[in-house]
Order: sequence, then structure tokens, then C-alpha cells
Amino acid sequence: MTPSQKVNEDLAALLRARNTLLWIVTREELRVERAIVAAAGVAQYPTRLWDCATGLTDAQGGPIQQGLQDANAMLNTIRGDETRAVYVLRDLHKWFDPVVSRNLKSLARDLQSAERKKARAIIVLTSSSEVPPELAGCTTVIDYPLPAREEIAKVLDDAIAALPPELAAQAAPNGTRDAAIDAAVGLTSEEASNCYAKSLVTTKKIDPAQVSSEKRRVIAREKVLTWYDPDPRGLAAVGGLDKLKEWLSVRRKAFSPAARAYGLPTPKGCLLVGVPGCGKSLTAKAVAAAWSMPLLRLDLGALKSKFVGESEANIRRALAVAETVSPCIVWLDEIEKALAGSTGPQGDGGVSSDALGVVLSWMQERQGSVFVIATANDVRGLPPELLRKGRFDELFFVDLPTHAERVEVLAASIVQLCSGHASDVDVPAVADATQDFTGAELAAIVPDAMFAAFGDGERGIRTDDLLAAAKTVTPLALTAKEKIEELRAWASTRARRASSVADGVARTSGRDIDI
Repeated sequence: MTPSQKVNEDLAALLRARNTLLWIVTREELRVERAIVAAAGVAQYPTRLWDCATGLTDAQGGPIQQGLQDANAMLNTIRGDETRAVYVLRDLHKWFDPVVSRNLKSLARDLQSAERKKARAIIVLTSSSEVPPELAGCTTVIDYPLPAREEIAKVLDDAIAALPPELAAQAAPNGTRDAAIDAAVGLTSEEASNCYAKSLVTTKKIDPAQVSSEKRRVIAREKVLTWYDPDPRGLAAVGGLDKLKEWLSVRRKAFSPAARAYGLPTPKGCLLVGVPGCGKSLTAKAVAAAWSMPLLRLDLGALKSKFVGESEANIRRALAVAETVSPCIVWLDEIEKALAGSTGPQGDGGVSSDALGVVLSWMQERQGSVFVIATANDVRGLPPELLRKGRFDELFFVDLPTHAERVEVLAASIVQLCSGHASDVDVPAVADATQDFTGAELAAIVPDAMFAAFGDGERGIRTDDLLAAAKTVTPLALTAKEKIEELRAWASTRARRASSVADGVARTSGRDIDI
């Protein structure tokens, strides 16, 4: 049973139980109206529809009373007409003033005592979830779900069935149907139908990438998340971190149709803690490209508000949006800063603590295929309840790169930044000379070397250019030595290493020592 079918059953039960005022939140007016007509039929209610433009109509759109544009007049009509019916009032929230609110509340209360054959129910159909406080006690709120995967599949099949037979046979080549359905999950039925139609018109087939691009508009419209373009190189952009990459590759398979058929649970995500500049944020961008999923950055700090309760509402809305565009990757960068104040003295009036509660609750109960990648530099600022098993699938520690990883980082940076301008570079020698460098510091010496080479006759960069650039850098491993030591001590018993131990050596104190 899909979430929509479950809500439809609940709606029919509420009408049979004589609930007189329902508030349905949706952006899919037509789809939900059809569901209401079906549920009302189960409860043996005729359905009537009203809005300020068309007046009062029956379920088929036939006019019952035209010119009925005033909301109070409509409520008085319901009060005076004792015919058993469900009245669907479109966008009634736009009309709310003290008189309309009082009239609606009184009418909902009076209808509770009506005879069975005169029973009436009112459904406010709206895109707003803000129920006036004076109506909260007598209103049942239903947040109508977006189409589930099975429903999107029917939309796709209907779009293909409408094509001529010769085009329908080629519209969804092998392997693209499941991808096209996944790409449209999170859109409304109408949005999905329009995307499929546009793809068929422009490419003569269903293009999952074109359908997925529509989700960017959903994110832009809601203004609570940031859509990031992932690194097109995928995991090849990340030097080293082989254990983390191996783990991510295994988790990727859990989003496949075969995994769904097997009953495999959807992966929750991972928390990356470690030395700043060693690839945690880059990994989030690279995974999105490798998995062909949207990358959404959730900035918890930016969603905080000075008004009581508004911060939590903003975070809930952001998380709900993430679920609507799933499968996707949600990136929580430097999460310890966003949750600063959630433990200990409440210097921010408890805002961070409330935000933490919202995030933890969602991580435990969330629906949809949302993979969370959180990064943190200072684990001392993380609350214990965030770190317990079950919030994330795994906690990884990202240390300073080993020699082999430094070679990978340097090689990737040279290919990305100065391909065609590296005439003579001994990458292992540069890696030997940059033992305590972070990945970011290694990447930074490449453009410095390019400046030197360009100034010296626009030649290609050489090993000595990179070595000279490296000598100007004071590594973070020296300036923040004590903090890195503390971080390693914490991670030694609490986190899984993101990298293999170097050949015969382990990382301690920023040095390689024999083990």
C-alpha cells in the first residue's frame, strides 16, 4: 500500500467518524480532489467543490450556485443547506479574517450534532500548513503525500502508452525505465507528466537526466536547501581514502532495483570527522557524481531564526523537501558549528538544542532514500546522541594523507589544474617533501607552481616549482598539532579509519612510525 492509499483510507474513516473540519495540505489540487471524491463515496457523501472564481459545483464541475464568491456567504450556504455532503473549499485560508474564522469554527462545531442524513463535512484544500490557532482544536490536518514510486511508474507508463506504437517501443530503452522513475520521485504527478512529455518531445525517448533536472526547480522554489553541482570526476577526484571509497561503493548498490526486491534497508549515511582540509567535503561532492544523485547542502545555521519555533519549522521544511526529491544526498557541512550550544549552557536560548531534536527525530524516522553525509572538524562539539549507532551507518576518521595518498592527491590536482603544462614532475619526490601536508595544502601548491612557471617563460611546471611552493607552506599539522593529537586519540576507539594504514606504519603525531 502506497502512502497515498493509506491517507485515502484514513480520509474515508474520518468522514465516516463524522469529523466535520479537515485541512488537507497539498500542491496537487486535481489529484487530491479525485481522492476526496473516492473517499467521500466510500463514506456515502456526495462531494461539492467551491472556490471564489467558479462558485459552488458538483464533483463533475457542474454548476450548483454561481456567483458565490464570498467565503462567509459560502459558509452560510453550508449551514442552511441540510443535504448530506462533503464541501471542498479551495484556498479558504486566503479569506481568513476574524469573522470568517469564527464562522468556520462555529459551523464545524454545529455540524457535529447534525442528523446522519443531514451530515456535512468541510475540507479546506490548501497549499498552506498554517492553521489559525483558533481553529487548531477543531481541525484535523492531513499532509497529503506526493506520488510514490508505483504511482510515478503509472504516470510514465501512461505517457508511453499515449505514443504511436513505433515510438512507444523505443521510448524507454533497457535500463532507463527504473532510472526515469527514480528521477521523477519527489515531483507531483503533473510535474512528472510534464517532464516525461518534454523529454519525449525533445529526445524522442525518456531521458532520466532531463527529468532529474526538474528537481533543481523544486529546491530553488522552497529556498531552504542549496543545490550543489557535484564534482564530475566522481570518486576519482578524491585522493586516497580507499576504505571510505570501498564502503561507499557497497552502499551505492543498496539503491538499485535488485536491492529493493531483496528487501535491503536504505542506507542512512555516514559521519566524517577528521583533520580540516583532508577531503571530507570533497567526498560529499564526489559521491553525488559517482551515484548520479542530486547533492543538497543543508545549512542548519542559516535556518535559525529569532522567532520562537521558526527555526525548527524551517529545518522540518528543509528535511521534507529533501525527502520529496529523494533519492538524493544531503550534505551537512561542519555540523558541530551548526549545533554549537545544543549541549551545556543554552547561550542561544535553546535554539540549537531544538534544532538538534528535529534533526535526530528525522534521522530516526525519515522516509525516502536520503543519504546523509555530515562532516565535522571538532568532535568535542558534537552531542553524544548524534554519534550513537543508528543515526549514521558508519563514523569515519579522516587523517592526514599517507605517502601513497599524497601521490594521488598531487597527481589528481596536476591533471585537473595544469594538464598539458606539467613537463617534468616527480610526484613521489614532492610527496616525500610534503609529509605533514593536508590534501588542501597539497592542492594549493599546484597553482603556486603554475604562477612560477608562467612567470619564467610560460613553461610547464617542474618538480622544483612544486618543491619551492611547498617550502612556503606551514602545515596545519604543525600549527594545530595539539588539536590533531586530541582528535586522533578520540578516533582511535570510536571511529573507523577512512584510509588503509600505510605499508608497515601507522599515523600518530603527524609522523609515520614503525609498528
